[in-house]
Amino acid sequence: SHGPLLIREWEAVPPAEKSRLKTAFEELGRRLTSANPDVLIVVSPDHWSNFFLDNYPAVCLGVGAANEGPPEPWMKGFAHRELAGHPGLALHVAEEAMRAGFEPSVSHRLKLDHGACIPLWRMGLETLPKIVPMLLNSIEPPMPSLRRCFDWGRLLASAIKTYKEDIRVAVLGTGGLSHSIGEPTMGAIYEDFDHETIRLFSSSEDSLISYLEDELPRRGNGSEEVRNWLVAHGAAGGRGFELVDYLPVPTVIVGCGFASWKAN
Repeated sequence: SHGPLLIREWEAVPPAEKSRLKTAFEELGRRLTSANPDVLIVVSPDHWSNFFLDNYPAVCLGVGAANEGPPEPWMKGFAHRELAGHPGLALHVAEEAMRAGFEPSVSHRLKLDHGACIPLWRMGLETLPKIVPMLLNSIEPPMPSLRRCFDWGRLLASAIKTYKEDIRVAVLGTGGLSHSIGEPTMGAIYEDFDHETIRLFSSSEDSLISYLEDELPRRGNGSEEVRNWLVAHGAAGGRGFELVDYLPVPTVIVGCGFASWKAN
C-alpha cells in the first residue's frame, strides 16, 4: 500500500494499527533484503507527477541511468533525491515487450512519486537496489485490462530470464487494496472485496480476473491499483502469495495489504 496518509497522517494512526503497519512494512523489507536483488522493478501508477490528461500512457518503462525522487513536498523526508536505474535490463524489457506485441512508452528520466517511494521508505531498506520503474495507468480510464496486466507480469518474468547478465531481480507491485479518492464514496474501504480478492489470488487467474472485472467498477477508484498486484502475480507464475497482513485503516482511508510471492 502507498496511500499518502501513511506519511502525512502517520502520527494520527491509532497505536495498534500503526504497530501492525510498521511490522508489515518491515517484514516485507526483511524479505526483500534477504532476496538480495540487484534490481527492483517497481510497478506503480503515476499520480500526475510525469503525465497528465494530454499525455497519459498505459505503461511507461523508466530506462534511464537515474530517476528523480518524489516531487511531493510532504515526501521531503525520503532519503533519496535520485534513484539509480538499470538501463540494460529496462531496455531489454522494452525490446522484449515490443517483440511480444506489447507497446510500452519509455522515459530516460522519471519522477518517482509516493506510489513508488512510500513502500521503499516504510520498508526500512538500508540501501536501495537499482530501480526500474514501470508506471502502469490505474488512475484514468481507459486503463490496461486486468488480463493484460497479468500478461505483463509473465512478460517481465520472460525478459528477466533472457537478460544477458546474471542478476537477481525482484518485482514490487504497489498500491491498493480498496480505497476511494475524490469521489462520492471518498474514504470508503470495502473489506469484503479485499478479503475475497486476497482469497482469489490463490485460485486460478481466470477466477481472480473475472471477480475483479465484475467488482472493481463499484469498489472505489483507488481499488483499480490491484492491477499492479496482478503484474507481480504474473511475474511469479500466477501462484498464490503469502499474506503478510491485511488491515483496514480508516485514518489513511485504505484497506492496506501486504503480501509476498516466490517466483517459480
